[in-house]
Amino acid sequence: MMTKLLQWLLILALLGAAWAALALNLGGIKPLPPPWDQVVWPLPTYLLVAFGCYSLGVVGYRVATFNDCEEASRELQAQIREARADLAHRGLTF
Repeated sequence: MMTKLLQWLLILALLGAAWAALALNLGGIKPLPPPWDQVVWPLPTYLLVAFGCYSLGVVGYRVATFNDCEEASRELQAQIREARADLAHRGLTF
């Protein structure tokens, strides 16, 4: 069973091999026409920028739709009050 990291690395390696074959004219394929050649060379940079934009969008969406946990907040505040009371009982002053 492949982990998610190995899946991503495999996809990245396959894309990198395909890009290298196209950009460096490896594998006996005929050379690309000049307009295509001008697109293939900076393609990794374009993909990296697109991935960064997608990542920022996903993080922004998840932050915007983050659910508040009111019950967990009340429980945590109760535990803090309990800990302070216990520490005050032991002689610690706040």
